Amino acid sequence: MLVVTKLDPKFKDEVSKLPGGQNIKRCFQCGTCNVGCPVREIEEKYNPRKIIRMTILGMRERVLSSDFIWLCSACYTCQERCPQDVRIPEVMNTLKNLGVKGGYIHSSFAKRAELIGTQGKLFPVSQFDNNKRKELGLPQIPPENKEVQELFKLTGLNKLLSAGGGE
Repeated sequence: MLVVTKLDPKFKDEVSKLPGGQNIKRCFQCGTCNVGCPVREIEEKYNPRKIIRMTILGMRERVLSSDFIWLCSACYTCQERCPQDVRIPEVMNTLKNLGVKGGYIHSSFAKRAELIGTQGKLFPVSQFDNNKRKELGLPQIPPENKEVQELFKLTGLNKLLSAGGGE
């Protein structure tokens, strides 16, 4: 059920002013974006058309707290097929950015960002890996990366991650 009092009529304008969201108001809900979407083939509830519609209607909280905005694989199939040039993968990135700023951080993103922030890489390097590297005459990989940690501090990502808690 759509509760009108929870709508934010300026949400679509906010999204359209951000990089990637410029053409969102062009969408006339044809559904072409759903055709050929690889995520939709795996998760039938994923519906880019519906996400765009909810954004245009001003359903800010529901869109930004949705797991679905994080599922886009950025394959650009929808963008190539869209007759109105709505750049859906870019819209999804814009929505993710707004979500993070609003404290809606998907747990999978938070975990990956935390790994990158502490270690400078997505996959942890074990002692086994470093022993193998040593055998091959390769340098050891340090357990953490100070430069990436500094970048997280400078951009404020570390504060966003700790504030959002990976919901």
